[in-house]
Order: sequence, then structure tokens, then C-alpha cells
Amino acid sequence: MPRVKFCGLTRPQDIIAANELGCDYVGFVFAPKSKRYVDFDRANELKKMLDPRIASVGVFVNEKIHVIYKLASSGTVDIIQLHGNEDEIYIKEIRRYTEKPIIKAFCIESKEDAEAASRSSADYILLDSGKGTGKTFDWGLIKGIKRPYFLAGGLSPDNALDAVKELNPFALDVSSGIESGGYKDREKMKAFIEAVRMDEDRAKCPHLWR
Repeated sequence: MPRVKFCGLTRPQDIIAANELGCDYVGFVFAPKSKRYVDFDRANELKKMLDPRIASVGVFVNEKIHVIYKLASSGTVDIIQLHGNEDEIYIKEIRRYTEKPIIKAFCIESKEDAEAASRSSADYILLDSGKGTGKTFDWGLIKGIKRPYFLAGGLSPDNALDAVKELNPFALDVSSGIESGGYKDREKMKAFIEAVRMDEDRAKCPHLWR
């Protein structure tokens, strides 16, 4: 069953919902231009509330490496996600300072983009339609990728099960698809988790779905 990452959490009630629903990852966005931006102090407060079984992912966009190291070494961030133009040299430099896993995000618009993602030295890759566009991309472009990946871009409770059945990604990464009025919506978060897990429920009890 694919894992679930709720990204762009900003409030205590978001963390409470994530804990109750049992997602696998939560994302804290440290890009100041994002409407989901949280500063270091707020992220640290939210991390303290987080169920220790859930990993915190720090989302950075072309950030200075010493800033990433500060958050990683403090324990606020368990996994580093790079969502800008960071290259292989940048990734190598980060590894000099921390052993935290790295996720590198790629905007997929062509087969060449998918191939570039496949070659990344990051621990995980994240395949997206863009930087917060809220739209899906052509999933056919990534069907040749052999390594595990996070799928993002336009996911919602309405298409989560389709993504699982068609692609079976390592994880689904959702943000705007679980929001109402610009804030995380617990009911949509719940619906997303249930949609992802529906495929597993069908496999366990197929007679119930005939």
C-alpha cells in the first residue's frame, strides 16, 4: 500500500488530524514565497506535537545549505525535500553535513524529465506537475520509471485510488487537494487516506466489492 504525505501543514489542528489519521509523512514548507510557509519556530512547535511514527519533511527551494543543516541537526526535520533547481553538486554538498534522507522534486513535462528524475542520486524522487499548480500531469510519462517515487500534483480524494491502481507509487503527496479555503480540511484528509487504503481493503476482502 502506498504511503501518504500530507504537505504544507501550518497549524496545530493539522498535526492533530495527521496523528489521528495515521499518515506516514507531513511536510513543512520553508519557502518564504509559499502561502504555506512556516518559520523555524513554528515548525519546531508542530514537530513536538507530531506522532513520532510520522516523519517530518522539510521542503526547501534553493535554500542555503547551512539553513537546511540547522533544521536537520535540530531534529525538526527528518527528511530533506529539495523543490527548486538544486543539482547533483548541491545534493553531494548536503551529504557532507547530514545523513538525513533527501527527496528531490522534478516537474514532469516530458519523457526526458522522467529520465532525468530516474538518474537522480537523491534517496527518493518526487514527480510533480509543477510548484503548487494543483493539476495532474500525464501519468503515462512516468510508467517506465523503475525506482520508488513520491507522486504529487493535483491529487485529491477523487483521484487518489486511480493513482494507486494505475501507478502504485511508493507514496502519494497531497497538499491543495486536502484544503478548503486555503487551510487543511480534516474531512478531506480523512477521505484521502480512506481512498488510498481502499485498494488494500479490496485485496483483503474481494467478496465485499463484487
